[in-house]
This record gives sequence, C-alpha cells and structure tokens, in this order.
Amino acid sequence: MSFLNNAITGVSLGSIYAIIALGYTMVYGIAKMLNFAHGDVIMVGAYVCFLAMGSLGLPPLAGVLLAVVVCTALGIAIERLAYKPLRSAPSLAVLITAIGVSYLLQNSAQLLWGADTKTFTPIVGTDQESRLWLVPGQLSISYVAILSVVCCVVVMIALALFTGRTKMGKAMRACSEDKGAAQLMGIDVNTTISVTFAIGSALAAIAGVLMCSAYPVLSPTTGSLPGIRAFTAAVFGGIGSIPGALLGGVLLGVIETFAKAYISTDLSDAVVFAVLIIVLLVRPAGLMGKYVPEKV
Repeated sequence: MSFLNNAITGVSLGSIYAIIALGYTMVYGIAKMLNFAHGDVIMVGAYVCFLAMGSLGLPPLAGVLLAVVVCTALGIAIERLAYKPLRSAPSLAVLITAIGVSYLLQNSAQLLWGADTKTFTPIVGTDQESRLWLVPGQLSISYVAILSVVCCVVVMIALALFTGRTKMGKAMRACSEDKGAAQLMGIDVNTTISVTFAIGSALAAIAGVLMCSAYPVLSPTTGSLPGIRAFTAAVFGGIGSIPGALLGGVLLGVIETFAKAYISTDLSDAVVFAVLIIVLLVRPAGLMGKYVPEKV
C-alpha cells in the first residue's frame, strides 16, 4: 500500500506543479520570455489568502478569490512596468529583469509581512478525519490532494476551451506562431500578452493556496523552489505546450515523491534533474514539445 500512497501523493503534488508550470509555458509560448518572478507571485497569493482568512476572517473561498484578484492585478502590473519596455530587448536583459522582479517581490514581502515563517491554515482539513479512506487503515487520500487534482483537471479543460474557442484564445495562438503576422491581421499583441500574464498569475495564486494547504508553511521565499521545479516541469513536458505542462508537472511530482521514499530525501532534487537531463538528451524539445527549425 505504501507504493499506492506515494503514487497518490506524487500525482497531487504534480498537479500543483502543473498549475504553476502553465504560467511559465503560456508566457514563454506567447511572449517568448521566461518569467522567473512567477514563483514569487505564488508566494504573494498564499500571503493574501492567509491574511484574508486570518486577519479579515473571510471564508476560504473568498480568500482564494481575493488572492486570484490581487495576483492577476500584480501580474498585469509586472508585465506593463517591467517587461513591456523590454519587448525588443535582448533575452539576457529580460532574464536579468525577471530575476530583479523576483528579489523585489521577496524583499517587499519581508517588509510587509515579516521574514518569520508562518503556519498556513489549509482551505480544507488535513487531519486524519479529513481524508477519504480507500482501504480502511491502509490507503487514503487527503481532501487537499483531491482538490489539487480536480483543480488541475478543471484548469486544463478551461484553458483548452479558452484557447480553442474564444477570440482572445485564438489571438494567443496566433501570437505564439508569429507576433508580426498577428499584428498585421489586427491583433493587439500588447493586450494579448497582458492577458496571458493575468491568466498565469491567477493560476499562480490558486497553486500557492493549494501548495500551502498541502504543506502549511509560509515565508517570503515559499515560492522560490516550487517555481524552479515547475519551470523544470514545463521544460520536461515541452515548454510552450499546455498539455506538456500537465504531463511534465505530474511526472515531476511522481518522480520527486518516489525519489524521496525509495532513494533519499536529500537526493530527490538531484534525481529529478538527472531525469530531466536524460529526457532532454533524447528529446531536446521536451516530451510533448515540437522542434521548430530556426529561420535564417
């Protein structure tokens, strides 16, 4: 039963990674940039929900919605103030700016909420009574894990419908293929990129709340390591591919969980990145990515 318990834990953790990875893969697919501040937006969303449920006494759903609204506005502000002026700048300048925004968010969080670690109140219970027992006394799944998987599936279906059937979704796909041609066809590229950042940041808020509900520890650096792991998941599945983000996130969560259980807790990250290297050696574009030859 321990194998199945680890598999369930891995899938639930991977679902959170997948939601975070969607933000990376959407921004890269459309704006062709890596937003390394994405992990810190996760932290901001978790803090907003934490304060909403604690200081303001709001119910969990209201706290999550408030976190989504704040992170959506934050994502748009970051894109307009930090990234839009660098639209035609070299990729190195954008990368350095993203790292700077990440440190700005972390230090701002320390000034606003303190550097001490806080205990996050889960949006659903995590005690032994708040579990669905599949085999009494042996195999169970927490409600947080169920909620994480359900949220991941709902988000994936919603994004698939959004990108495939709405005007803005089709504009995103057009910008992903060729921003110049999309602009000639009357698509507002700047607005499309801003909407992409808004969606990615909203998903980051949801992922932040789910992550802190499963692992109830909150600090200004909470989003750093999950952000890096989710970026790894996006690359693993094929960055720029929405289904690839789902596949990469789930596989990463399963590999990490089994590495901790059967190899070593200290070596779990090494195992994850070793698997990533092997996959990229075989498929440089990721598991579901497609190779696009460079035009010269």
